[in-house]
Amino acid sequence: MEFMDCGLLSKRCRRRNFLLGAGFFTGLTVASQGLPALAKPRFSDYPFKLGVASGDPLPDGIVLWTRLAPDPLYGGGMPLRNVVVRWQIALDENMRKVVQRGTVLATPALAHSVHVDVRGLEPDRWYWYQFKVGSEDSPIGRTRTAGTFNNAIKQLNFAFVSCQDWQNGYYTAYRHIADEELDLVVHLGDYIYEYGPQSGGPRQHNSPEIVTLQDYRDRHALYKTDPNLQAAHAAFPWIVTWDDHEVDNNYANLTPEDNQSQQAFVTRRANAYQAYYEHMPLRQSSLPKGPNAQLYRRLTFGNLAEFHVLDTRQYRTDQPCNDGLKPRCSRAFDKNATMTGQEQEQWLFQGLDKSRSRWNVIAQQTMLAEYDFDGRPDIGLFNMDQWDGYVAARDRLLSFLKQRQPTNPVVISGDIHSSWVHDLKVDFNNPASATVGTEFVGTSITSDFPTSFIAPVQAALSDNPHTKFFDGAFRGYVRCKLTPERWQSDYRAVSSIIDPNASISTLASFVVQNGQAGAQRV
Repeated sequence: MEFMDCGLLSKRCRRRNFLLGAGFFTGLTVASQGLPALAKPRFSDYPFKLGVASGDPLPDGIVLWTRLAPDPLYGGGMPLRNVVVRWQIALDENMRKVVQRGTVLATPALAHSVHVDVRGLEPDRWYWYQFKVGSEDSPIGRTRTAGTFNNAIKQLNFAFVSCQDWQNGYYTAYRHIADEELDLVVHLGDYIYEYGPQSGGPRQHNSPEIVTLQDYRDRHALYKTDPNLQAAHAAFPWIVTWDDHEVDNNYANLTPEDNQSQQAFVTRRANAYQAYYEHMPLRQSSLPKGPNAQLYRRLTFGNLAEFHVLDTRQYRTDQPCNDGLKPRCSRAFDKNATMTGQEQEQWLFQGLDKSRSRWNVIAQQTMLAEYDFDGRPDIGLFNMDQWDGYVAARDRLLSFLKQRQPTNPVVISGDIHSSWVHDLKVDFNNPASATVGTEFVGTSITSDFPTSFIAPVQAALSDNPHTKFFDGAFRGYVRCKLTPERWQSDYRAVSSIIDPNASISTLASFVVQNGQAGAQRV
């Protein structure tokens, strides 16, 4: 809650937000240990080097984000003082038709990031926003509210992305995303990578493997300095969720990948979660409490689409069979194994059951469909970090889709650095089994898919007939166009991740017709 002058809105709105703002500043004074607030700070350099962003659109609201960081790669370069940040949101890109404005405190406790939860906006329309601090102005960002449920939205355009290893290539894909005609972007995880410097790529990380809160802050800041990433954030609202590399490769709940102690890992996860929140356009409801954070949530766009955004890292049981790509052991079929935890699983089922939207989008991290990388039924090779390592949990979800039949379930996934399209089957071993949904798996922005894996995956396609498409050679994003009658996914690929001027093209397009589970190539 921030102090807001509702501008073109009513006096009642201004009165309400004044009272909210008064309480907000009182609470921040306590939370910030009485640090004085600087209204006219002086900076060593431009404070908005990390750009601006917006996210989690509602019919009447949006989250606006920035972080003050004149020296972003070395702790931020800010004094240990609260700083007054002004913000405004307007109907035009020149910021002349301001409809709301206010102030918010940027505090050292949150690395001088701000998350302004603006309410009282009109549904289904574009807005522009800007921050000011002292005599400095931020770049102007653009955002869009969601439509109300009673508002019959004719079309929704979005792109989904994942896996942007800084060291492996340039973010040219984001420059092309910024040029697309979209309503929002969905990020499915691996926004940063925790690794130390690695040779062979065009760019280097700025520290050894990250562990401390300052480490994670500096790594997020490094990624945020990319101008193409900033452009994509400034062009559209984002919906974000995390995967493993925001903390530690292939971690599961409180189990780390390597031999670090659980106590040390709990501290590390708390550091990682806080830094993630500090750098994402998330509401205060997602503010971490130590090593825990509420990230799964639901966002609705008129009666056209509802996004069920999952968190499959924080609550999952440990990978079975010692992780990796291998034949499944008995623990892969454990009925108590979970990707989501019981509470989130029930939340998902209840949300799907109550949904009245035309398209039910399950936005999550790892590939849901089964894929036997070996293809021989007497052996079988499966990725234990994906849902293939949690067969009973996947069966519960797919059985629910068959029995309760929520309208048009479509799963969007990332993680595997390659492009896939799957028909979701109740029984993947029976091609005649009912198709209960569709999965689109997007490739990475830059993260590598080993070239040596491409031929074996292609060779196994005939033994996985529910898989309609695979490509492991190209990086990019998936552009989705939704109407009441159909969903189209375009697999957009950059020509190179080591060429900052790489071109963009469409590898393949698939459609799902309303009421007909499964994808068809067009």
